[in-house]
Amino acid sequence: MRSAKASSPGDAPASGTVSADDFDWRDIVPYLFAAAELPGEKGIQSIFENSRVLRAYIGSQVRAECKPGNSRCDSSLQGFTVDGEVTKRIDGIVKEGLVHQHKSVMVDYPFARQSFPFTEISALRSDRQQDAYLVLEFADHRYRAADVQAKYGAPYDTDVFDRYSIFKYRLVSARYISKAVFEVNPVNGAVMKVAISLKAKKAR
Repeated sequence: MRSAKASSPGDAPASGTVSADDFDWRDIVPYLFAAAELPGEKGIQSIFENSRVLRAYIGSQVRAECKPGNSRCDSSLQGFTVDGEVTKRIDGIVKEGLVHQHKSVMVDYPFARQSFPFTEISALRSDRQQDAYLVLEFADHRYRAADVQAKYGAPYDTDVFDRYSIFKYRLVSARYISKAVFEVNPVNGAVMKVAISLKAKKAR
């Protein structure tokens, strides 16, 4: 498996569209690591601001809504940029949706547009540990177990439960351990969810 690499928030497709095939859990690992070293809300904000999926979704809204003369979002105003407006809206999502629960802080954000390949994004940051999490739920039948294995290879571990099976992947470095757990419908092979976790290693 390849090592994690950094990408910029502007890496979201310029058209504001994204497919399930575009998503690569390894791309978010550097930002989960950064978020694990940030306190609560700032950690969540970092995860959301650097999510290509979320930026593509919000970007499509901005492009559709921000028109010259629009009092709410005037794209002709000096200094206006799509990326800047996207970041502004994501920060608003974090502030409005922030929940403190069980010694952690989290934000859940549903994707209302039915044509989007994902239905929800969630981020969580532990208040006490250097842990960070990102969860994405996939739209029905958009992505399959075969696609996961074609992209990432064979999982290092699998398991089967009553309603789903899981494929596990991981990246290990001297500074963190990151895992991705894909939940798969065992009947049709459709991927339902991926949960990406990162635990920073304590310096010795």
